Amino acid sequence: MEEQTYFENADELQRLIESAERLGLELDAHDARWWLDAVEMASQAEEINLDVRQGVFGHRMVMLDFSPDDLAHFRRLGRLVEIDDIPGVVETALALSGSSAQSKIQMYPGDADFFERVNIFAPTQEEACRILGNVMRAKALGALRGLTHQLIEVKFGNYPETVLVNGEEHLAGTPISWSPAEIQAGFINAARQDGSARPVSWEEAALDPGWCKLDWVVLDPVRRVLANASNMLDVTWEAPDGSITPLDGFLDPYYQEVYLDANTVPIFSKLARHVSADALENYVQQLEKEVAKYVKSDPANYGKAAKRMYNVFRLTGRYHMAAFVRELFDEPAAMLYQVWSLIRTIDDSVRPGSVLEKEDLLRETDRLTLAVVEALDGDQEAEIVKRLLHLRQTLDHQEMQTSLNQEAEAARAEVIQLVNNFFFEKLTAVPEIRSYIEGFGGAKELPEL
Repeated sequence: MEEQTYFENADELQRLIESAERLGLELDAHDARWWLDAVEMASQAEEINLDVRQGVFGHRMVMLDFSPDDLAHFRRLGRLVEIDDIPGVVETALALSGSSAQSKIQMYPGDADFFERVNIFAPTQEEACRILGNVMRAKALGALRGLTHQLIEVKFGNYPETVLVNGEEHLAGTPISWSPAEIQAGFINAARQDGSARPVSWEEAALDPGWCKLDWVVLDPVRRVLANASNMLDVTWEAPDGSITPLDGFLDPYYQEVYLDANTVPIFSKLARHVSADALENYVQQLEKEVAKYVKSDPANYGKAAKRMYNVFRLTGRYHMAAFVRELFDEPAAMLYQVWSLIRTIDDSVRPGSVLEKEDLLRETDRLTLAVVEALDGDQEAEIVKRLLHLRQTLDHQEMQTSLNQEAEAARAEVIQLVNNFFFEKLTAVPEIRSYIEGFGGAKELPEL
């Protein structure tokens, strides 16, 4: 019996297969056809898809790319990063986002990115901000460090005026980054331009919470693998009359999240009703601004641009273009994106008060080196391996309090250029995608290694 195909344009599928063959990509035609059929059907289904068996839910397009294989691992991490509920005061819904929520296509995700909706019941917005400040500080202090994790920083509040912190200028209204020591102290030592002291307290930051995000370095105790784990908060205030107000002025849409607990469907549904009617259009516009930023920056970052292009294409019905980009993340060269990210993780781990053992960091460096050897060959392999070996030597012979920043950044620069070359070559070889990139002023020739 002939397999039924829902994808309407068979010519586009054939062009996709031919483009992949021309570029040496190992595209599984059956899998590509399945995905295109599934997307076509999903576009006509309910917007939110609940997987009853796994107890997860999310937007129909996101759920197509989510694999439950590492669900237990992510739920364990979720217990570390999540803001806890307080009955009658705080209710939450925790989700995976970014590459962690696209685990079917991104075999080499760099970080463990979480997203949490935090709804606060309070008589006034000012009281809601105060409660948020208390629960965020309690989470940070309660998860500062452990056998397998350490807090790196917290984004909370905006600077009330232009100040200097450690000699660096921070403009009024820009986000505040808190180190663990500053969170413990409850204030940041800042100064005005004239040199007079202008400390910024945690309580003052809570009055204008702005961008709320917590970042850790974590070590999987089973696999002994390092990763950055983050939790981005979307915080709302629910007034006594039932009205919902985002504390940062904007309620985030839900086009890139997989929620980890089906019991939070009521919370999600209540908040989702307040998402703007033109949220999808605004979300796509925001993604395209990021595409433009990454293809025009110096150096460009075509890996990050490709991730955003994938979401743009699948949300705007350009499914054959999305299917092609989808395949790129299954290629061995895409693994280098994970290497680029994990070099930063190693660097973040080497700081005063680190609880992670040097042996774990050395083991991680060895794992990255082996991964590069398996993915590359020739001069490219030799250069990256040389950088990683130098990084390992520096790590092995230093005190843990010394930063690896210089060696780490040198290695990351080499890796990201290879990532850029890979994605640039493949993306711009497809006429429709090249035309799309050129519309942002991108697709400039990358320098040779």
